[in-house]
Amino acid sequence: MKMKAGSNQLKSVVLVFIFNSFFYASYQLKELQVCELCSGSVLNGTAVGRFCSSSAGRIEGRCCLKHVNTLYTEHIIGLDLSNCSLTHVEDLHGAATALMIDLSINPLVNISDTAFQGFLELAQMILPRDIGCPGGNDYWEKVQVEGENRICEGPKDMCNQTSQLSMNCPENSLCAPYGPSFVECSCVDSFHGYKCLREGDFPVLLVLGSLCASTAGISFLLWLTQRRHAVAPTPVPGTIN
Repeated sequence: MKMKAGSNQLKSVVLVFIFNSFFYASYQLKELQVCELCSGSVLNGTAVGRFCSSSAGRIEGRCCLKHVNTLYTEHIIGLDLSNCSLTHVEDLHGAATALMIDLSINPLVNISDTAFQGFLELAQMILPRDIGCPGGNDYWEKVQVEGENRICEGPKDMCNQTSQLSMNCPENSLCAPYGPSFVECSCVDSFHGYKCLREGDFPVLLVLGSLCASTAGISFLLWLTQRRHAVAPTPVPGTIN
């Protein structure tokens, strides 16, 4: 019995290890795509290079990676896309964990308003001097121009100290920063639904039941449709059905 229990524990450990390894590999593959948006790698003398060295990070393409709070996964803490001939920035969400991003020496024309939504750790950005900080310069603690670069530091917390923001978040909700000039509103206590207007326990069973029923219904209709269009196989001479 003891050997059997030990074997079961070993199997559990192995399964957890396999799951973590698979999750880590798939996560890293998706996240590291942003590190290959530009050829070359982060140089030691650049702003991101110096930051990576001081943070004990690891260079991978145009990214600086570091283990953060977990044993298995590395996260992007620095992204250097300087001098990459970029004209637009729309989606860099693979680097949402970055603390520093360098987009200098690029012919940028536009940065999408939502490009850095969800970048909760972002502390500093380096941009061409003619490009404003994401969300507007007023949403940053410090904005300065040095040569051909605009440096944006410290996104302002758009929620006040009580975490309430009546202006952008509805009543019965809490406000939390969600990237430069963005906030995230979450319902409090037992409130839920549109603008947190409904009170009481969220009907989990009802929602899941409705979702399962609708999925089953759609699947059955698709099965019937495909069955109608199915073509009977043509008999081949000399064969026995």
